[in-house]
Amino acid sequence: MNSWVKYGVLGALVSVIIILDQVTKHAVHISMHLYQSIPVIEGFFHLTYIRNPGAAFGIMADGSDAFRFVFFLVTSIVALTLLGLIFIRLPKDDWYGHLSVAAIVGGAIGNLIDRVRFGEVIDFLDIFIRGYHWPAFNVADSSISVGVIALILNFAFGPLSATVPSDLERVSAKK
Repeated sequence: MNSWVKYGVLGALVSVIIILDQVTKHAVHISMHLYQSIPVIEGFFHLTYIRNPGAAFGIMADGSDAFRFVFFLVTSIVALTLLGLIFIRLPKDDWYGHLSVAAIVGGAIGNLIDRVRFGEVIDFLDIFIRGYHWPAFNVADSSISVGVIALILNFAFGPLSATVPSDLERVSAKK
């Protein structure tokens, strides 16, 4: 398969994640009040508009604004650089690994956009079961989590085959 087709597909995935993340955050921002919660599935899932100035689970939320901004900006740049190196070093036919990295990159950029724009991340997906409550998250967080789990599985068990690349190879071969 041509590299440009492969990188185009991966670039499209990153773009779709960023756009979906930013569109959903914007919709929450303009249609809800901060801390407003709308039950979607009572007792399990709400849309709850919060802003997280810290990292996952609110880590570092109490730090100064300037420190957090610099810390998260530098951390994001380092993480994106490392992800780029992982991406480059993956075998060319390891679609599963490449898709995993693309999902993480899309999520990382989505949250970085929030940090640059607002100094914090908009979260709104709120899941809880009885007394157990998961911290609110967003599309970018979901993409990062799924991507990290998939990448760990890929490293632990080796590259998995995917049917999508075969179909793309047939399409690009016909051109």
